Amino acid sequence: MAESSQALLNPPPGTEPALPLLLRPLMLRGLALRNRIVVSPMATYSAVDGMASDFHLVHLGRFALGGAGLVMTEATAVSEKGRITPGCLGLWQDAQIAPFRRLIDFLHEHGAAAGIQLCHSGAKGAGQRPWHGGGPLGEADLAARGEKPWPLVAATSEAFDSGFQTPTALDEAGMAGLIAAYCAAARRAEAAGFDVLELHCAHGYLLHGFLSPLGNRREDDYGGSLENRMRFPLRVAQALRQAWPAARPMFVRISAIDGVDLGWSLADSVGFARALKQIGIDLVDCSTGGMRVPRERSLPARTPGFQVPFASGVRAEAGIATMAVGLIRDPGQAEAILQAGSADLIALGREMLFDPNWAARATVALAGEAGWNAWPQAFGWWLQRRARLDRPKASE
Repeated sequence: MAESSQALLNPPPGTEPALPLLLRPLMLRGLALRNRIVVSPMATYSAVDGMASDFHLVHLGRFALGGAGLVMTEATAVSEKGRITPGCLGLWQDAQIAPFRRLIDFLHEHGAAAGIQLCHSGAKGAGQRPWHGGGPLGEADLAARGEKPWPLVAATSEAFDSGFQTPTALDEAGMAGLIAAYCAAARRAEAAGFDVLELHCAHGYLLHGFLSPLGNRREDDYGGSLENRMRFPLRVAQALRQAWPAARPMFVRISAIDGVDLGWSLADSVGFARALKQIGIDLVDCSTGGMRVPRERSLPARTPGFQVPFASGVRAEAGIATMAVGLIRDPGQAEAILQAGSADLIALGREMLFDPNWAARATVALAGEAGWNAWPQAFGWWLQRRARLDRPKASE
């Protein structure tokens, strides 16, 4: 970040009016974020053998140039058999560290913090990329692209949907092995230089499959009651919190509800968030959905900010910081969410794809002329002058 941008975000006391909340720095443990704007994890399914490439460097690097405070990678598999598709990123081997380090160095050089979301697909793995159909891998995929399915594990031995592979239900040994894989991936993430670690417990993947009664039919200590269904995800989260450096924050992404009055509920999310807070988790990232539900019980209408009430509810009831995500498009809307106390961070996904400079544009929209100091000087200098030329001239 340019020195002038640092001055914008940290003005000497009494010299500048208070910045909008969206633009204020935020401390999380030992990490200082330059603003409250986060690039949400967005799957691109563009890795080869789990390796980040020049595509990921350019794709994610542009968000740092565009002013985001925290840039999250897409879901990153902790084991080769934990991928969602053959194109998923991974951190199951040391060779995958260096490409991430190159990416992180770029993000840091341009003022953004770097976050990684660790994931295991569970019953939703061994799938096609969305543009290849989004179903399970089969003979046609092998013939066309050399992509074949791999064995899956999950909370229970039930296929995610019709035509999907039937996974093996995890036993104690399998759970212990996965906890070790998560922790090994976390140590690689530390070596790569990531600032934030997020554990994926949402969208129907492995850990959500344990949490939700729609995905967990177990009859042992890991099924039935809410306490039992939370047991394995909490074991993973606690092991990761212990493996991850104490000075670096850790998030957990949840699906706050499965559907309307069905499956995992907001009350369940609050209970889970309270337990996460007790083991040192710093923030809950509140999304929704991912399980198969009847159409009439599907999620509320996808209107702007439709998931904000869940972030607000978890924040208020569990007393933990939250991140709001989902159809947040306008800087004023994002600022209003923070001002209302509904969340501590604002995450954007598709809106960032549409406009990688969203954060820098929001800075100008909310902070006025001084907001141009948050743009990289190499092109902000020119664009500021362009904006001045575009202003309506006063009538003579």
